[in-house]
Amino acid sequence: MWAVNAKTEELLWMLLWTCETISRPTFRNLTESFEGWAYRNGFLRQLQRLERRQLLERQPAGPGARLHRLTEAGRLHALGGRDPVAQWKRKWDGRWRLVLFDVPESCRRTRDKLRIHLHNRGFGYLQNSVWITPDDAKAERALLADAPVDVESLIVLEARPCAGETDSEIVAGAWDFAEINACYTTYRQLLARRPCNRLNNNAVAKIFHRWLREEQHAWKAAMEIDPLLPACLLPREYGGRDAWRDRLEVMVQAAKQMRAFRHD
Repeated sequence: MWAVNAKTEELLWMLLWTCETISRPTFRNLTESFEGWAYRNGFLRQLQRLERRQLLERQPAGPGARLHRLTEAGRLHALGGRDPVAQWKRKWDGRWRLVLFDVPESCRRTRDKLRIHLHNRGFGYLQNSVWITPDDAKAERALLADAPVDVESLIVLEARPCAGETDSEIVAGAWDFAEINACYTTYRQLLARRPCNRLNNNAVAKIFHRWLREEQHAWKAAMEIDPLLPACLLPREYGGRDAWRDRLEVMVQAAKQMRAFRHD
């Protein structure tokens, strides 16, 4: 995923939710929009930056207007790099991939790099230096291709439980769903505090903008710890899908507020 600064990332996120549908995000006359108000200084430069990185595209759409559309890469970036619905719907072949490593102290930087990579990829921490995922793990071995690592230091395995362990037990041992669900509970409480006033003056717009930033950060915090497992592996008490449903409902209303923005 492209690296962008925090302000540009926030703009990209707002563009996603202002559109009529997040599956095909399209906008018109952005300079007169809520986003234009929020980023009046340097707004056009930020749009150009997004275009250069192929996260946003534009084309003429009649006299005095331009049509802007998020690219698929831009849409995914605004969602945090992963589409939750697509992740939950993906099929699982029933095999677990395990990364087992014992990288020596002399290669500490490589070891730390691997741990960060595994965490960011949604791997679960099953046991000491044993990480697990239901997805393909070929990239993890390639990560250490430039290091003097052999099978005694790192190995990637495909496996199925063979001593009566259930997949639900493996999931419970590898990921902290109590923490994940607590994060979603906090997030849904924030959704319920959405400012509902019309955006027709500077003070109200600032309050709404502050809530938008809090919503973005709260969702991002949830995404950082949620592996977004296939639906067949999700615990019964998992709160992510309910939080996503609530997010769609609330952000539809938030988008209407932004599209109706009128600043005195």
